[in-house]
Amino acid sequence: MEELLSVDSLTVEYTTLAGNARAVNNVSLEVRKGETVGLVGESGCGKSTLGMATMGLIQPPGRVTAGKIFFEGNDLTLLSSDELRKIRGKRIAMIFQDPMTSLNPVKRVSDHFVEYARAHDSKTTKQEALAKTATIMRDLGIPAERAKDYPHQFSGGMRQRVMIGLALALNPALIIADEPTTALDVIVEAQILELMRELKRKYSLSLLLITHNMGIVAEMADRVAVMYAGSLVEVASVWDIFGNPKHPYTKALLESIPTVGGEGRRLLKSIKGSPPDLTHPPQGCPFHPRCSFAFDRCRVEDPKLLKTGEGSAAACHLLEVR
Repeated sequence: MEELLSVDSLTVEYTTLAGNARAVNNVSLEVRKGETVGLVGESGCGKSTLGMATMGLIQPPGRVTAGKIFFEGNDLTLLSSDELRKIRGKRIAMIFQDPMTSLNPVKRVSDHFVEYARAHDSKTTKQEALAKTATIMRDLGIPAERAKDYPHQFSGGMRQRVMIGLALALNPALIIADEPTTALDVIVEAQILELMRELKRKYSLSLLLITHNMGIVAEMADRVAVMYAGSLVEVASVWDIFGNPKHPYTKALLESIPTVGGEGRRLLKSIKGSPPDLTHPPQGCPFHPRCSFAFDRCRVEDPKLLKTGEGSAAACHLLEVR
């Protein structure tokens, strides 16, 4: 498949009172046309920062200190604010975690769609924007007349559908979904995921799905990228990640997923310790203080991503000694 997004050696740092925190550390990742890439890891590992950097939304005290972000052949890190604004929303859109804080409570849902459309094309009339809104609302499974309602008149799941609709409004090529089912119950979550699958097919989208939920990844993703402490530690197809993970952190994530009965029944395992302080990360592999397989080299040398198969790689010294 043709490459759509390519993140090349990206580093993002935040200035804090305790020192500089490297939230994204030399990460390279690609999203191809028509595929869904799941970006997973514990809270604070840098997933959302990577998504925000791709959108050009990193604000002080954060900054991109190294690397490039290529989208449709253009390096987004070299574009001006005005040039980025033409791409953001129109070619790349983002679905944020909490729709209630993303939607203006004093504006009707239809006003959000009209404002969004006309911000990118001043020639779009209100009637044209409203007609497009009605079509999208129907695609979302929401009666078109409900576009006249305010956000507080919708349930959490319906508000998230509206956020998905806004992301689709300008027919982007790539959608970045940052924890799109947070705070939704499992039934509504399943409905939202099914809706995203249907819309992805209908609108020929590529999707970067940011989540800590491995179940969602198993259901939605074609490929999976695993982050830990700002670094990419493994990337592979969803089948390889779940069937034959190479990095100890990936294995630990999978072992921490609850199972219900059946032949796969086993004791639930937790990952010992806590993620490192990014202002004072440990020397060597960032995962070594929590890794059951760590040896002397892990404590002094940061591993590089090594190819483990076609389109897959992992950053672990164990791969070199086997």
